[in-house]
Amino acid sequence: MYSTCIFCHTELGANEAVEHFPVGRRLAFDAAKGRLWVVCRKCERWNLTPLEERWEAIEECERSFRATKLRTSTDQIGLARLSEGLELVRIGQPLRPEFAAWRYGDQFGRRRRRNIMRMSAMAVGAAAVPILGPTLGVSLGATGVYSLQLVNFGKAFYHRMKVVERLTAADGSLLAVRRHEVSEATMLPASGRESWGLRISHHKPRDPGIPWWRYDADAETTDIRGEHAMRAAARLLPHLNRTGASERVVSDAVKLATRDNDPTLSFEKAARFAAQWRGWNDSAFSLFAQSDYSHGKGARLAKIPADLRLALEMISHEESERRAMEGELMILEDAWREAEEIAAISDDMFLPEDISKRLAEMKGR
Repeated sequence: MYSTCIFCHTELGANEAVEHFPVGRRLAFDAAKGRLWVVCRKCERWNLTPLEERWEAIEECERSFRATKLRTSTDQIGLARLSEGLELVRIGQPLRPEFAAWRYGDQFGRRRRRNIMRMSAMAVGAAAVPILGPTLGVSLGATGVYSLQLVNFGKAFYHRMKVVERLTAADGSLLAVRRHEVSEATMLPASGRESWGLRISHHKPRDPGIPWWRYDADAETTDIRGEHAMRAAARLLPHLNRTGASERVVSDAVKLATRDNDPTLSFEKAARFAAQWRGWNDSAFSLFAQSDYSHGKGARLAKIPADLRLALEMISHEESERRAMEGELMILEDAWREAEEIAAISDDMFLPEDISKRLAEMKGR
């Protein structure tokens, strides 16, 4: 049982209402599909819980949701707050756009509000300097300029040295991507037999014996395609979308994300679209409906429209969960086959041979 967000590594908190899963302050569950998520209250991303810890907890969540009176719901999605403070999100059978809008609306909206608060705090601080400076005896000339330069230098140095993601290439090598290199990632359209891909700017991992402040290896680029590119996109896009978006942009992103059922097709179309993008419109929604785009050399992820970036983040996360569910199904299938073999041995152990032959003939018919 994990206790921190698998995306931002923040503590998920605890609850006393769900005995079989006492982790998290907001749980989302789908009883029909057998899925349980812990929603991180910092980054608002949904952490899919391990298979073996899920079933009894889902039953508890369902009982608690039905028992509480403090709940609101649409036709397919409900929200309830228990007296203990735990929030439960009950998923029925929503259409994909409805589910995506509900799931990602809070996430991107909270990012936007956090960014607005940060920018507002900086503006208030800058406005307070002329008022508080003379009172505190601080010169607004050289002192203020040098202080601002020092802060900007420290921030730039931190961004240059900080490794925010470690990605795996097709050959198994590790790609250490720093904060400023995330914005240099480029979408590559499909070419010939090669599927769409990403060109990643990165550094080689630092040797543990070298202090981080002395490590300054030259940047390299590596092209990754297919499944590896999809996994890399799921890790990089949240950094590019960290400022969130307005409700209108999120709505357009949901429409883009739910246009195709195949995530690979969505990324291939997005890569072709990005290759010809020239920034003449603030939104990709009005142009993305076209199905044929010229094959270009690629475009940086940071430069494509915001609604398209948000849509790609939604698609990549859902694809990651799909792969996780497929892995669980393989585990269940292996367990089922093992149980079947044991049951067959147990059933046949004390049966007379002629009866076993008769049963085999009847199964054959």
